[in-house]
Amino acid sequence: MPSTIPYDPALALGNLVSLDRLDILEQISAAQAPADAAEDTLNSLIAAKRSLDMTSQELAGMGIDTSDVDGESAGLGKEVSAAALDFAKAKVAAIKLAQPLKAKMSGIADSVESPVDYNRTQIKQMPLSADSLRMNVQFFTLDQNTQASGTHAAKIASFISGQVGIFGDEFSSQAAGSAASQVNSQVQNHSISGTLVISVTCTHKDAVLLAPFILDVDKGIRAFNAYFPDSMIKTDSIASMEQVSKQANSKDEKALTLLSGATMGSCFIGMVHILNTTDTRSSENMESVASSLQTQFKVAGWFESVSGGFGVNRSFSDDAKALLSTQNVTSHCTLTTIGSIPSIKSNQVKMGVKQFADFDGSSSMAALLKLQGVTQSDQESVSSAADQARTGKEFMAMKSNQMESALSALSNIDDGANKLIDTNSMMDALDDYIQKCLAGNIGAPITYYLKRITASQLAQGWMAKYYPNKYLAISVDDSTGGDVAGGGAGQGS
Repeated sequence: MPSTIPYDPALALGNLVSLDRLDILEQISAAQAPADAAEDTLNSLIAAKRSLDMTSQELAGMGIDTSDVDGESAGLGKEVSAAALDFAKAKVAAIKLAQPLKAKMSGIADSVESPVDYNRTQIKQMPLSADSLRMNVQFFTLDQNTQASGTHAAKIASFISGQVGIFGDEFSSQAAGSAASQVNSQVQNHSISGTLVISVTCTHKDAVLLAPFILDVDKGIRAFNAYFPDSMIKTDSIASMEQVSKQANSKDEKALTLLSGATMGSCFIGMVHILNTTDTRSSENMESVASSLQTQFKVAGWFESVSGGFGVNRSFSDDAKALLSTQNVTSHCTLTTIGSIPSIKSNQVKMGVKQFADFDGSSSMAALLKLQGVTQSDQESVSSAADQARTGKEFMAMKSNQMESALSALSNIDDGANKLIDTNSMMDALDDYIQKCLAGNIGAPITYYLKRITASQLAQGWMAKYYPNKYLAISVDDSTGGDVAGGGAGQGS
C-alpha cells in the first residue's frame, strides 16, 4: 500500500513555521518517494498484464491466433516479477528511513503566538489545485467447513463380545450391539479467514488561504523578539525602529516564516484480518461394561429372561456424555486516515455452541427402566419371554435409529453476539470517507504557502501604525494603507 501523507499537526494554518520541522517533512517525503514510484510501476504493469490476458481470451474466442499476444504477456509477467522485487526492497528501505524521522516529530510541540490578526483575517477556499484519487483494494477470503464422524463402537463392541462370550454367540452379538449404540463421537470444525486491504490517496482542488491577510504588528514584534533574542526590535526608541526599517533587502536580515496557505490532500489506508474458528467435539462413552455384566450374569438360566433378545441388563459404571465446543475469533484492524476522520461502525459476530441432537445417557436409562417396569409383572413363561424378546427388539431398533440421528445431526444450544471490527466496518468507513471527499472541506496540507515577515516590515508597520502622519504609510499585509495594517492601538494582545 502507498505511504501516508507526511503531516505534522504543528504546521497549522496561520502559525509560525519551524523550518526544522518542515525540513523533516521534506525528508520523509523524499524517503517515501522511491517506494511510491515503485508501487505505481508495479500496479501499472499488473494492469497491463491483466489487460493482455483478457485480450488474448477475447481473440481466442473469435478464432484469432493469440501466440504473439501470449508471448508479450509472458514477457510482461517477468517484468511484473522484477517490479515486485524492486517495490519490496524500496518499501523496506523507505520504512527504515522514514521511521527515525517520524520519531523526531512525535510529542507535543509549542510555538510562539501567531502575529495574524484573526479578528480581521479571513480564511478562503479557492480551486487552485485539482481533485484526484488513487485507490488499491485487495481482498482475500477463505471459508473451510470440515465435519468428521467417528465411533468407538467397534472397539467397545469387540471388548464386550469377548467378555460375555461364555453366554453364547447370540448373547455376545446382542451385548456388543447394545454397547455400540451407546458409544459415538463427532467432530465439526468451521474456519473463516478474510483479509481486506484498502489504500486510497486523494488530492483536493480547494486550496486554503489567509485572504485577506491582516498582520498585528505588536504581536509580530513580540514573536520576532521571542524567536531572535539576539536581534530584538526595541519599540522604546524611534531611532532604533528607523535603523531596523533601513535593513530591508539586506542579506543579514532575519525574518519570521508564517504558513499563509496550503493545497490539501488526504489518505485512507487500512487493513482488517478476521479469523473465526469453531471446533465442536461431542462423544458419549461407556466404560466398565464388562465387569458389570460379569457380576450380573452368574446364572446361565437367567440368560433368556434378562436378555430377551435385546442384550444385557444395562447397568453402567459410567454413562456420561462429554461435550466440548470452542470458538476462537481473531480480529486485527489497522486504519490510518489523514485529512479526514471517517465513521467507524462495529458489527456483530455470532457465536454458537453445538451438541448432539437428543442424545443423552439419562434418556437411555429412563427407557430401560420403563421397559423393566413393563416386563416386571409378567410371570416367567414362554409367553412372557416372547413378549420380553419382542419389546427388547423394538428397543434395539429405537436405539439404532437414535445412534444414526446423533451421528448426523447437530443443533445449536447457545447463541451469542459480540461487537467486532470486520470487513463491513472497513467498507462503511471507506464509504463515509469518500462522501466527505466529495463534499469537500477536508484534507491535510501537502503544499505549503509560506510568507516571510522580515524585521524591516515589522518596523515599518509599527511606525505606520503609531506615527501615520510623520512617516510614509507602508502596507505590510493585504490591507490598504497604514490604518488597517496596524489594526488599531488596542488590537495587540
